[in-house]
Amino acid sequence: MSVSLLLVPLALAGAAAVQARAERLHDGRSVVRVGTRMRDVTLLADALRDTGATVTAGADAVTAVWGGQVLAFNRGGDGIWSAHATGMTQERAVELVTEVDAAYGRRVQQAVLERIREQAPAAGLRLESESVREDASVRLVFEVQR
Repeated sequence: MSVSLLLVPLALAGAAAVQARAERLHDGRSVVRVGTRMRDVTLLADALRDTGATVTAGADAVTAVWGGQVLAFNRGGDGIWSAHATGMTQERAVELVTEVDAAYGRRVQQAVLERIREQAPAAGLRLESESVREDASVRLVFEVQR
């Protein structure tokens, strides 16, 4: 008996729920705040690097720099990261966060695949085959061991 599992990248599972708003600060500068759905700081930092950013990461703050463009990420009380940009248009900030979200989705997929591969033997499953499709979804076929 075999079991098939299909993992669809987070980026394909649904469009990122990107919510952005621009605000004027007391000193006259404007800041764009972009909400994300990202929670894991390690995956966030890796996804930022995947998009070509130079990253400085801490427990509750991450800064990403692409040339002269900077996004500062802060973790909210709900554990979800939001991005803040000054000196950047709302459209560009959303574009950058959308790119990061797609990279984050690929990182989540990789982490899930690794966990499944590691835990399968303990669950009595042996990996028979693994294939990656054009849409980046991954199909795993396991043989149930008796």
